[in-house]
Amino acid sequence: MKIKGELRKYCPRCKGHTIHTVSQYKKGKDRSMAEGARRMSRKHKGYGSFPKPIQKRFAKTTKKTVLKYKCKDCDYIVQSKGMRMKKVEVMRV
Repeated sequence: MKIKGELRKYCPRCKGHTIHTVSQYKKGKDRSMAEGARRMSRKHKGYGSFPKPIQKRFAKTTKKTVLKYKCKDCDYIVQSKGMRMKKVEVMRV
């Protein structure tokens, strides 16, 4: 799906329609000392195989894509609800 790189959208901070730049949300780096990572490292420790079953069959063919809209006036970022699409292309103007 092709999406325009800039569009007019409502900004809750400016309380009006302003120009927003569009970008795709990307997941950040995992924290190595998070509780889940520490729990998983305890399970991995020592002799043995992977403690959880690895999923081989997937029900969905696409992942949900979240778009970030950044206001050009106040730099406030609004995220869209996740939409299912195979490919996202943000067109720069």
